[in-house]
Amino acid sequence: MIDMMEQMVETHEKFRGRIIRVKEDVVILPNGKEARREIVEHPGGVGILVLDGQNRAALVKQYRYAFTRCLREIPAGKMEPGEEPEVTARRELREEVGVEAAQWASLGRMIPSPGCYGEMLHLYLARGLTPVGQQLDEDEFLQLEWVPFEILKQACLEGTVIDGKTVTAVLRAAGLLDL
Repeated sequence: MIDMMEQMVETHEKFRGRIIRVKEDVVILPNGKEARREIVEHPGGVGILVLDGQNRAALVKQYRYAFTRCLREIPAGKMEPGEEPEVTARRELREEVGVEAAQWASLGRMIPSPGCYGEMLHLYLARGLTPVGQQLDEDEFLQLEWVPFEILKQACLEGTVIDGKTVTAVLRAAGLLDL
């Protein structure tokens, strides 16, 4: 078996923001040569596939500056330092959808972009909903819509919904629930 590990020999912070840190590392490759790796560190996050009693999924439509357009996504959010993913998921569900869920199931984890982005997303399925009122952050502007799960699943398969966490959560849930 080939040893593919890279050994970091230097690290340089290039940027530190509110959410991310960017660094450039110098590594030694398995063949002994040197290479540079640019890494974006992120504290991690959650995504929640919310299904109501009619098997409709909650989607949030929001403007994503990096792509200069609105995207339809499952509710999601960034974990705070030291916060457990389940706590983040419950908080984001209240904030973005305005509900609490009685039933939670893990849909596993996913790595959005392993080439340079150090984020791990924890995905959940939330059901048994009770309204509590939406509590958006002051810098959060989104539109909530409820979409039949079958239509959302088809949109993921056809590529009209392209957000990675949404596609992953929907397809995992479809397999788990046989929907």
